[in-house]
Amino acid sequence: MDREPPSRIGSKPSDLGDFSATRFLSNPLMGGVESDWSPMHEAAINGRLLSLRRLISQGWGVNIITADCVSPLHEACLGGHPACASILLKHGAEVDGVTTDWHTPLFNACVSGSQECVNLLLQYGASPHPACDLASPIHEAAKRGHMGCIESIAAHGGNIDYHISHLGTPLYLACENKQIACVKKLLESGVNVNRGRDLESPLHAVARASNEEMATLLLDFGADMQAKNAEGKRPFELVSPDDPLFQLFMQREEPPSLMQLCRLQIRKCFGIQQHHKINELLLPDELKNFLLHS
Repeated sequence: MDREPPSRIGSKPSDLGDFSATRFLSNPLMGGVESDWSPMHEAAINGRLLSLRRLISQGWGVNIITADCVSPLHEACLGGHPACASILLKHGAEVDGVTTDWHTPLFNACVSGSQECVNLLLQYGASPHPACDLASPIHEAAKRGHMGCIESIAAHGGNIDYHISHLGTPLYLACENKQIACVKKLLESGVNVNRGRDLESPLHAVARASNEEMATLLLDFGADMQAKNAEGKRPFELVSPDDPLFQLFMQREEPPSLMQLCRLQIRKCFGIQQHHKINELLLPDELKNFLLHS
């Protein structure tokens, strides 16, 4: 990952070393001091494990932060380097440290899509829920299609149907960003197919994106074609008549079959993140596959 380090405080052009003349106004060996881009940050973002070990052995603090409160752990997770994150955590790195943009290491791990980093952070007690709704890890993972990160967060108590007013649900963000595999997995996990952002449903987002495959998925999982957004429009009213998606909506206008209604109701009874229990039912495989949309 190419990254330009920020301007350095108190740097001296004549003091060149391994880390491009990094100097500090305060003692850089103190954990938690405010500094500029440090050798610790440099090693962490680039996945230089040996350099990181050497710096720690020399007395560098693992919780040294920049003016924006970015720690080496933030950078290790943003770079997707679980080995670097692990050594930092073992030496006492703050697992839930928050930057001035409200980014936590867990949020950064979801940006990079590193499920290993996500698992590691959660094992060290990272909160699965955001410190601030401006930076929600599970929403960031959904937007980028990092379903593995979502599954790990959910396994540690995270709500995969978590609604944030300005973002909506993870499903809505996945639809809005055309993350089809993520949409499918969220639906299979039992999220509310009709909950999006305010009055805008996931099906509205798919209609705006004109994505037939995602629309079919949502409709198969019981999306409401009659739901109206803030403008009073139903999903099919956002699609031009010559769009293939419009034809799909017209075909699905008929009331769902009794079989489909039964499937949706049974799945609803199992609730969110409980659909693995369908496989434990004493039912023929064909019927279990039907309930699981397999």
